[in-house]
Amino acid sequence: MQPFRVHILGCGSALPTLKHFATCQVVEIRNKCFMIDCGEGAQIQLRRTHIHFTAIQSIFISHLHGDHCFGLMGMICSFGMLGREAPLHIYAPEGLEGLLKEQMEMFCPGLQYEVVVHTVNTQENKVVYEDRSLTIETIPLNHRISCCGYLFREKPLLPHIRRDMIDYLNIPLSQINNIKMGGGWTTEEGVFYEHERLVTPADKPRAYAYCSDTAYMPGLHELVKGVDLLYHESTYCDDKLDNALKYYHSTARQAAQVAKDAGVGKLLLGHYSARYNDESKLQEEAREVFKQSFLAQENMIVDV
Repeated sequence: MQPFRVHILGCGSALPTLKHFATCQVVEIRNKCFMIDCGEGAQIQLRRTHIHFTAIQSIFISHLHGDHCFGLMGMICSFGMLGREAPLHIYAPEGLEGLLKEQMEMFCPGLQYEVVVHTVNTQENKVVYEDRSLTIETIPLNHRISCCGYLFREKPLLPHIRRDMIDYLNIPLSQINNIKMGGGWTTEEGVFYEHERLVTPADKPRAYAYCSDTAYMPGLHELVKGVDLLYHESTYCDDKLDNALKYYHSTARQAAQVAKDAGVGKLLLGHYSARYNDESKLQEEAREVFKQSFLAQENMIVDV
């Protein structure tokens, strides 16, 4: 199968600490790289992952709080210094485009590549990016300001052609794609082999849901139902439930409830409050509800 993995560059919340960087991830799927959020330190962490700056095709910003976008301007400037020519597409809530324009005029005038900002409606679940192999859609969230998550979903894959049948029937390479698309094969003797005899079923399309800052949403599971991997913020433990309610964040237990209700394959916890020196308590509370709960950590690579 083609790689589909998530690189964790930062999983802390508002205050950077010696242990955690601000929120940033890179989703690598079928040789394409998409960045989600871009907190301070994103460039340093990108270097550590050995992902080339030029590999970043687009950036998806969940909301305009600093710990999710303070690294963006520096990233844009560095791309310019590295000679980027391909357009950089940024998907973000309303308000970012004007802000970036002023900063770019001040800090990197004469940029040799185009920065294209796509304003997303954080209140609707809608596909905002699509190519031949995947779609990316918004996930409305409930935070203090406009905020959304993003759902990365592979499109249905073609079936696998059986190597033994290729050899046995002397099927030319030029016909393999036709067979994958549903065709059969007729031998020189006139014997017809139906499509189903020549292939094995396609791999199940994979999906990754990123749920950034949000208060607990009982209906959120409907939008992320059945995904292979769910990242859900878990800023607090149960002992700080009042803070979660006040600041529109979630506890680890609440994140696990979303994962359980959605029937996801695995839950990745993140966006930890700086008050926790040891996040194991967050994992313990989450696993009381959903066993397949894990802690995100910097430089972690998670296969979807």
